Amino acid sequence: MINGFTIFGIKIYFYALIIIAGALLGAYVASREARRRGLDGDIVWDFLPWVLIAGIIGARIWHVLTPDSTILIDGQNPYFLRPLDIFNIRNGGLGIPGAIMGGVLALWIYCRKKKLIFLTWLDIIAPAVALGQAVGRWGNYFNQEVYGLPSNLPWAIKIDEAHRLPQYADVERYHPTFLYESIWNLLNMFILLWVARKFQDKLKKGDIFFLYLVIYSFGRFFLEFIRIVNSPIAGINSNQTLMVIVFVASTIALIVRHLPGRKTDTQGDPAA
Repeated sequence: MINGFTIFGIKIYFYALIIIAGALLGAYVASREARRRGLDGDIVWDFLPWVLIAGIIGARIWHVLTPDSTILIDGQNPYFLRPLDIFNIRNGGLGIPGAIMGGVLALWIYCRKKKLIFLTWLDIIAPAVALGQAVGRWGNYFNQEVYGLPSNLPWAIKIDEAHRLPQYADVERYHPTFLYESIWNLLNMFILLWVARKFQDKLKKGDIFFLYLVIYSFGRFFLEFIRIVNSPIAGINSNQTLMVIVFVASTIALIVRHLPGRKTDTQGDPAA
C-alpha cells in the first residue's frame, strides 16, 4: 500500500497529513464551541501550535517508554540500547496517552500565562481531541499498523506481508482496530457535545473533560484485547493498565464533584 508521496526528494507521509487534518478539524470544532459559550474562538488557534507540538513530544516520550512488543530487542527497550533512535520520529512511534498528557500540560501553561480558566478550556477542547483522534487513527491504515487479530469478518482488512508478524505470515486479513477506535472516538465527540448542551446548567467546569476520559478509556481498554501487539512493561500491558486507572479515577472524580453539598461551579458561568 502507498503510504505517501515525494516532493523535491522529501517523503511526505499520509500519516502526518492526516494528523494535521485531525488537529485542524478539532481546532475548528473547539473554536465553535468556545463561541457558543460566549468566549473568543480565536484563542483556540492561538494555543493550537503549542498544544500540538507538546502533544507530539508527549506522544513520542510515551512510545519511547512503552514500545510495542514487536520492536523489543531480546525483551529490552530498543531506545535504551540505541538512544539516538529516540529522535528518529519519521520512523514511526507515537502514543496517544502521551499526546493527551503533553497537550494538557501545554494548555495549562498557556492558560496560566494568559490568565484563562484552565478547566473551562479543557472542556472546550475535549470534543475536539476526540475528533482529532477519530481522524488521526486513519493514518494507521496507510501505515498498516495498529491492526488487530486475524479475522474473517466482511470488514476485515488485508495487511501486506511486509507488515505482518512472523507468526501470522500466511494470514492476510485482520481486525481493523484503528477503524473501531476511530468510530468510538467519533461517538465520544458527539456524546460530549450533546452533554455540554443538554446539561449545561448542571455541569461543573472540567466535567466534560473527565467524561471524555471515561468514555475514551472504557473503549480503549476493550480494544486492547484484540490488538495484535501491546506495549508490555514487566509483562503487563501498559496501555490497558493505564486505561483502567484513568477510567476509575475519572469516574470517581465525576461522582465526588457532584456529591450533595459540593460547591456549585457550573459551566454556564462566562470565563475568559
